[in-house]
Amino acid sequence: MKYRLMDLLACPYCKKFPLELYVLEENEYPERKLTLEKPVCELYCGLLRKHLKEMSESPPCDECIKKEVSYAAIYCSECGRWYPVRDEIPILLPDEYRQKKDDIEFLRKYRERLPEKIVIEGKPFNLSEG
Repeated sequence: MKYRLMDLLACPYCKKFPLELYVLEENEYPERKLTLEKPVCELYCGLLRKHLKEMSESPPCDECIKKEVSYAAIYCSECGRWYPVRDEIPILLPDEYRQKKDDIEFLRKYRERLPEKIVIEGKPFNLSEG
C-alpha cells in the first residue's frame, strides 16, 4: 500500500478522515522516481501523518514514492474499527465480510507492536474476547 493512499481513505463504517496508520513492515523500492508534481497528496501526508495545511515545508514525496507499506493496521479513532494491511493490500471490509480467524491471527502476531486501542478494544474483533 502506498502511503499516499491515506490521503484518500476514510472509514467505510463512519466515514472519518484521516485514519491512523500503524506501520509494522515496509518495503523500499529505491529505483522509483517521482514523476508527478509535488505535493502528490491533496489533503493529508500519510508518510508524515500530517495534514498538508499543517506543514511549513513541502512533503517528502520523492522519499514517499519509494516506500510500500507491507503490513500495518489502519485505525479509525471515531468508531474504533481497525483494518489490516497484508502483503501491501489494505483490507477495508465491512464487519460482516471480515474473517475473524484471520483478524485474530493478525492481532496475535503483532500484539506487541500495536496499541491497546486496537489489540484489546478494536472493532470488530480484538484479543479481549478470549
